[in-house]
Amino acid sequence: MQDLSSRIDRVLDAAISARRVVGALALVARRGELVYQRAVGLADREAGRTMTVDTPHRLASLTKPVTIAAALALVESGTLALDQPVTRWLPDFRPRFGATASPITLHQLLTHTSGLGYTFNEPPGGPYHQAQVSDGLDQPGLALDDNLRRLASVPLRCAPGAAFTYSLSIDVLGAILERAADAPLPAVIARLVTGPLELPELAFAPRSPAEAAALAVPYADGAPPVRVREGVPVPFFPPLEMSLAPGRALDPASYPSGGAGLVGTARPFLGFLEAVRTRCIPGMSTATLDGMLTDQIPQLTIETLEPGWGYSYGAAFLRDPAPNGSALRRGAIRWGGVWGHSWAIDPSTETTHLLLTNTAFEGMTGALAREVERAVHA
Repeated sequence: MQDLSSRIDRVLDAAISARRVVGALALVARRGELVYQRAVGLADREAGRTMTVDTPHRLASLTKPVTIAAALALVESGTLALDQPVTRWLPDFRPRFGATASPITLHQLLTHTSGLGYTFNEPPGGPYHQAQVSDGLDQPGLALDDNLRRLASVPLRCAPGAAFTYSLSIDVLGAILERAADAPLPAVIARLVTGPLELPELAFAPRSPAEAAALAVPYADGAPPVRVREGVPVPFFPPLEMSLAPGRALDPASYPSGGAGLVGTARPFLGFLEAVRTRCIPGMSTATLDGMLTDQIPQLTIETLEPGWGYSYGAAFLRDPAPNGSALRRGAIRWGGVWGHSWAIDPSTETTHLLLTNTAFEGMTGALAREVERAVHA
């Protein structure tokens, strides 16, 4: 594994040296064995606090596959069904496409084919901005019911099932899980996923004042990166921008976002990814977990992803590496998180890797994410 370690070390060191990220850590598991772990840089630049592999992070969209695993557990038990309309559990959630309300199914939520969107995926002044829809990353203290009302007031971006539109679908899914399981979302996730896997470190809030104080401080891309401040929009793909509120994770009144709300550390999240790879979450069948490693919308071309990618339940699915030059093999899945994270599972090589940084968006969509991927899967 020396070559693997050397390749990843060079990539991480170069990113720190070039001040592309403030801090980062990477973990790699191969055939069930942890073969690489290293942290570099700073968790808090201003305080001089070092990044470690145990530094807790706001996990953003790394939350999505965890919430989806809980939903699939309820599908397996018969509590939910993939073809059920959202209105079975949320009778007032009836966004419209055109002149009429358009029924959305659970499957469409899981695959982002619901027609819903994100505020950050439209220019400032768009309908989501006007309705003050939260992306689950901002507006500390906002209640879920209030955000669902705002979201339902905005027209769908396409007819359900017609296209992939990355969205707040998993926040809506979180509300369904609460209704179906008759419990708050954090309790549902703990009962169905993180509890059986013995991963209590993955939670919707820091578990102690010490953990809250140890959270990685978030920064935004720059030379050097700039500290993210409450209420200051972060440029995304201009003219798009993102509203990020670091304080949201520390506000107990903030709704638990099924799409973006978890905080936690690297090794437990790698443990979750390995459970997905091996299809081994206690209480769930292999056949059910196969859904997270299968292209669920093969009939659709996804314009917002690189050529050759489809979508499973919770992650992009690699249909063909040739058009995009990916180092991953056909059948791999990957995704990321806006605070600066990325991960991938390659079943064919039994390899899982995780990159956590505190710099948005370099660690998610920047060069570093792909450089680490190539170093791991070369």
